[in-house]
Amino acid sequence: MPLLSPVPDDDGAPFWRYAARGELRVQACAAPDCGELRFPPRPCCPHCHSFDSVWRRMSGRGRIWSYVVPHPPLLPGYAEQAPYNAIVVELAEAPRIRLVGNLVTGPDAPLGSVDPERLRIGARVQVVFGPADPLDRSGTASTTVPRWVLERP
Repeated sequence: MPLLSPVPDDDGAPFWRYAARGELRVQACAAPDCGELRFPPRPCCPHCHSFDSVWRRMSGRGRIWSYVVPHPPLLPGYAEQAPYNAIVVELAEAPRIRLVGNLVTGPDAPLGSVDPERLRIGARVQVVFGPADPLDRSGTASTTVPRWVLERP
């Protein structure tokens, strides 16, 4: 059974297009006196209420803010890969922005490629991009997702 893939909406579609190019970008307000970064993407700035936005490239560096290691019972596609991790990453240049993903050993590595004992709150990570389902053998294109590797493995 394939894993769940993101379903982009109009506001978030640019995030996924940039991810497919290997770029981590975050929506920012384009109002001259604002410039606030926001995630998840949305049509209106919650700070100044402007509808103008741009997508700013991020360094891709961050730290693990939280994590969980799910165990069965899970959806069948995920149960086969358990135990694996789901982490929340606080971006280095935007600490109020946190992205959910997986800590892996490399862009194409399976979800469970990092031993759960290596997970630490505050560990420094770097974004990599890989297929949402690296084990998908169906031949269909998988959505590219941001994943995370330890800065010092």
